[in-house]
Amino acid sequence: MALLEWKDRYSVGIAAVDHEHKELIDLINRLYDQWVKGGPRGSVEGFFGDLYKGISAHFALEERFMRERGYDQLTTHKNDHERLLDEIRDIMDDYEDGELFSEALLAQQLRAWFAGHFRSHDARLHRRLD
Repeated sequence: MALLEWKDRYSVGIAAVDHEHKELIDLINRLYDQWVKGGPRGSVEGFFGDLYKGISAHFALEERFMRERGYDQLTTHKNDHERLLDEIRDIMDDYEDGELFSEALLAQQLRAWFAGHFRSHDARLHRRLD
């Protein structure tokens, strides 16, 4: 079962950004599936690394579009990106250390990050760019 699913309301109206959002959702679902199935530790760590790289690259693209279009909420949006990246690093560290890590917490945080970010910051970006 997928942890996250793409919804049309997540669209920001920029094809490249929407495509990356869909790819990130797919990556999150693969990570979650790997974790639930009890896959090898290295495989899960590899997905965390891929997730972090993918999200970082996506945020850079999104921020470039915001700068090019003079988006007035760039600083706030970028700060939320930094917060999300910090949380991912914390989860990666916890997983690697074998401390304070649970499937339920992972699922909750992944849902909250992306569904919440899409609904708030990315939805505001979409309305501004329309």
